[in-house]
Amino acid sequence: MPELSNRIALVTGASRGLGRATALRLAEEGARVIVHYSASRDAADAVVGDIRAKGGQAEAIGADLAAPDGAHRLAEAVRALGIERLDVLVNNAGIAEMAPIAEQTIESFDRHFAVNVRAPFFLVQQLLPILGEGSSVILLSSVVARAAFDGSAIYSATKGAVEVLTRNLAKELGPRGIRVNAIAPGAIDTDMAQVFLGSEEGRAFIKGLQALQRIGQPDDIADPVVFLASDRSRWIDGRSIEVSGGANL
Repeated sequence: MPELSNRIALVTGASRGLGRATALRLAEEGARVIVHYSASRDAADAVVGDIRAKGGQAEAIGADLAAPDGAHRLAEAVRALGIERLDVLVNNAGIAEMAPIAEQTIESFDRHFAVNVRAPFFLVQQLLPILGEGSSVILLSSVVARAAFDGSAIYSATKGAVEVLTRNLAKELGPRGIRVNAIAPGAIDTDMAQVFLGSEEGRAFIKGLQALQRIGQPDDIADPVVFLASDRSRWIDGRSIEVSGGANL
């Protein structure tokens, strides 16, 4: 029997990249998947179609997580589906805009923290009524939470906040039987990482930082997420697991 049969999962930012790969893998393991998107409705519908074509269950829900009430609206939409229990919450949605500090703006700073930190916090808060014993909350951190890269100060700061948030939510929600952990990817071959991986020189640079000499793929992250969603990780809580091919050792 698939490992996540009869479970319901919400994946934010699931229309492409890591979120898409994660949604597909959760569905393969038997979960009913709520595919969240911000603007890419067609891409989200395509993910839902892929899941249903293989006999799985999925729905798409849109919400702008940069908006002050974005997480609240998303939680309302999930509950409106008649869902009484959410087993897995994957806070994957995020933004990353690289620029030297001299070129950064207040608007960019605020948007990064709104999407990468504020939205996951309040989404957990708003979904607490349907999270419970055995539920798994997974946040997406990054290798940049521990390793500095030029132009990534704001993005890195949000991922540092995600690591702190992971530990604090785990401590507070543990008595409810809710586990909270994070996955910290290195550079993965997605649209977001093209600032690094969009050229042969960039790809060579990234591989030079890693012990494993290849470029990471979305499934390299989706599989550990599925592990944290499953009962096999039942005694792991409040931890960030780096999945980076041995970057910056």
